[in-house]
Amino acid sequence: MHPRRQPGFPPAHGLYDPAQEHDACGVGFVVQMHGRRSHKVVRQGLELLENLTHRGAVGADPLAGDGAGILIQIPDAFLRAECGKQNLSLPAVGHYGVGMVFLPRIREHRVACEKLIEDFVEAEGQTVLGWRD
Repeated sequence: MHPRRQPGFPPAHGLYDPAQEHDACGVGFVVQMHGRRSHKVVRQGLELLENLTHRGAVGADPLAGDGAGILIQIPDAFLRAECGKQNLSLPAVGHYGVGMVFLPRIREHRVACEKLIEDFVEAEGQTVLGWRD
């Protein structure tokens, strides 16, 4: 058999190479295609994570589970309450984003990283509204 032919896969063409086919290695998706909020989707996503023996994006320590999680819609009411505690005002729903970053614990290093992130955000024409631990 030709080394680039794999049974059950189309022949190599363009950038596709059937020799590179492999399992998704613990990646799964549960999606609500119409953007409707549903606790059922959250439950299904958590069930999916519980059933994976090898989670996608696991780094050097497979026990840490780094990278494994669920992505849900931005919890606007929660964020408005938390931002209110810091006297921050949020734009209308759908007009802001949220980032989760893991920063160094050493204050000087953390501040330097925050500055880099803020510089990149501003270079893209956006504004950082604030930080929350």
